[in-house]
Amino acid sequence: MTTTHTLDTLTPARLAELVSFQGRPCLSLYQPTHRRHPDNQQDPIRFRHLVTALETSLRQHHATDAVKTLIEPFEVLAQDHDFWNHTLDGLAVLGAPGLFRVFLLQRPVAELAVVADSFHTKPLRRWLQSAGRYQVLALSLHLVQLFEGDRNALDAVVLAPGVPQTMTAALGEERTEPHTKVSSYGGIGGGHMAMHHGQGGKKDEIEGDAERFFRAVDRAVLEHHSRPSGLPLMLAALPEHHHLFHEVSHNPFLMASGVMADPQGLTHDALRQRAWDVAAPQQQAQQAAWSDAYAAAAAKGLGSEDLAQVAQAAVAGRVATLLIEAERQVAGRIDAATGRIDPAELGNPRVDDVLDDLGALVEKMGGQVHVLPAERMPCRTGVAASFRH
Repeated sequence: MTTTHTLDTLTPARLAELVSFQGRPCLSLYQPTHRRHPDNQQDPIRFRHLVTALETSLRQHHATDAVKTLIEPFEVLAQDHDFWNHTLDGLAVLGAPGLFRVFLLQRPVAELAVVADSFHTKPLRRWLQSAGRYQVLALSLHLVQLFEGDRNALDAVVLAPGVPQTMTAALGEERTEPHTKVSSYGGIGGGHMAMHHGQGGKKDEIEGDAERFFRAVDRAVLEHHSRPSGLPLMLAALPEHHHLFHEVSHNPFLMASGVMADPQGLTHDALRQRAWDVAAPQQQAQQAAWSDAYAAAAAKGLGSEDLAQVAQAAVAGRVATLLIEAERQVAGRIDAATGRIDPAELGNPRVDDVLDDLGALVEKMGGQVHVLPAERMPCRTGVAASFRH
């Protein structure tokens, strides 16, 4: 994808940058987008309407020159035709003096255009905190690809420059030449049998190449993708490559189960479906474990589903783990000193969401936050907190 603007990757570090940003005013624009023609034709039109709303709001309190400077990068993006031909399901654009960030999201978001003293980060936070996301490392002896998604979508991730995409890139002159031809027989649904045309010492050298290649890929993916994202990593590869990769890997995010098939032989949709079939039971088990842990804490008097009590505990730094219901919103604001929940300012209810603020506060205090679908929550209040003491 080639556009005149560099897209930003949403990571916890990037979100922390936005939350701690001190400049103002902060412009936050969110809108649902579409992946395909002709649905995506309306996206840039809607975007311009939202930019106009930002501009109108700015003009009430800022000089013309300042408004023009803040709006200009939004207008440049509006005119980037290639960008609008490669969107996903949602878009987040945040701008302020000296800062401009563009995020493509794999889920739709509600339309919002707001000027405030801080960025509206709830949709980004919810995306990062939501259980159900993972990355897929599609690995063969000839090509390395990385994807990110959930049950509904799986999109390619641009590999960092330090990640080798081929064995030649990883090993260079150290690669055994001429490389033994490896043929893979069998369909996606059946077994695979790799036939090495060669024997003896040469075969051992080839297997040594694969091991060194996989070590290089493992190190680079861990450094450039797994650690920054914090996402579980699923391997999609031939069965024999699964065994070797798991043997050499030091990636703590690598999932025990994966897709047992040559990823080059799968359609994109087939890879997405097979990845979700592997991930679903593991994710359900993880969500159940979080709920069970809350129930155990609550039984010892170290848990609460009362929003007011949880807010006070969060301000005091007592919340170790917080579960939040995905679609629940509570208008209001948490008093940073006391934890008291105050009603939202009249006419500005969408900017302040207690659950969003609560998630940010718990993370700031070193706690963990997980956003779960309603049916996976252990209670009906929208929050469940486990306390440190």
